[in-house]
Amino acid sequence: MHLGIAFHEKYGLYDFGPGHPFRGKRFEDAMRFFEEQGLLKSSNVSILKPKPAEVEDLMRVHSRSYIDLIFEFAEKNRAYDLDTPVSPSILEGSLHIMGGALRMGEALFSKEVDRGVCLGGGLHHAGADFGGGFCLFNDVAILVRFLQEKKGIKRVLILDYDVHAGNGTSDIFYSDPSVLFISVHQDPKTLFPGTGFIEQIGRGEGRGFNVNLPLPPGTGSTTYFHALREVFVPLASEFKADVILANGGSDPHFADILGGLGLTVHSFFDLSRLIAEVAQRESQGRVVLLVGSGYNPQVLPACWFALTAGFAGWTHIDVADPSEPLIEPPWCQKRVDATVNELKRILSDYWECLR
Repeated sequence: MHLGIAFHEKYGLYDFGPGHPFRGKRFEDAMRFFEEQGLLKSSNVSILKPKPAEVEDLMRVHSRSYIDLIFEFAEKNRAYDLDTPVSPSILEGSLHIMGGALRMGEALFSKEVDRGVCLGGGLHHAGADFGGGFCLFNDVAILVRFLQEKKGIKRVLILDYDVHAGNGTSDIFYSDPSVLFISVHQDPKTLFPGTGFIEQIGRGEGRGFNVNLPLPPGTGSTTYFHALREVFVPLASEFKADVILANGGSDPHFADILGGLGLTVHSFFDLSRLIAEVAQRESQGRVVLLVGSGYNPQVLPACWFALTAGFAGWTHIDVADPSEPLIEPPWCQKRVDATVNELKRILSDYWECLR
């Protein structure tokens, strides 16, 4: 099993400046940690250096008017919104991250690699004609459309495990039954972007193909994985995607400053191994992990390493959390069970495995 890691030094240009939680140094820190842990010396791991995406690549997903707007903002050093600045260097970094997803898609389907990890990926708050939430363009959606248009892929499963709901990705595919979108995130009543409720199941032909699994703050690893196995695993088995894309990062970690879930470093290792196992069983082993989020620089490198090592086939890692994880509230599991049961009820008209 050969793992490719899409990375370019220019990813670090995707940096929103001092005082902002999204800094470009995350990429340098993560790659240094990978090196220290011996991951990059593994014979089955290689670095894939992408070219920047072109406007034509962006147009597979985004409207031309929105693309032009972002390029104009970059030229004028004008922010898209309060949290999402735009500049020539930020745009250059963004285009390289988009290019990383395309490079990985090409490598996966040319059999240059068996699995892929795209560092910096998972910019899931960007929709077809909007951005925000630190996202200008949506690499997850761009990769889906690239694979469908250029590689003949019919069905794609997206597992979005970021602590924030993937509102941009959801919006892009909301009416599209060729894409099963599953977002596991913190309760949107408690967190940006304030959407991603279980009742939001898609529109038209896409009804039943947009799945939201909101979890209460404090949800720990055991309850988190129980919910995944009740929803993600059976849906993946029934849908039989041609490829699985999973996006997130370290922000579900208990020490992240922008989230409130309770995962540990080893949770991310177990998560990536679970995703890889499901892909091996249900999707011919085709799977790409897009890893970009996380807002505590003390834990981000270890979590990104855990995710990548799990995909590389490591059987264990020797990395500890900086402190003891939080104790899950006693009511948490019952609330998650109730959410899972209600979600199954809502989706039972569309999925036999949830009846």
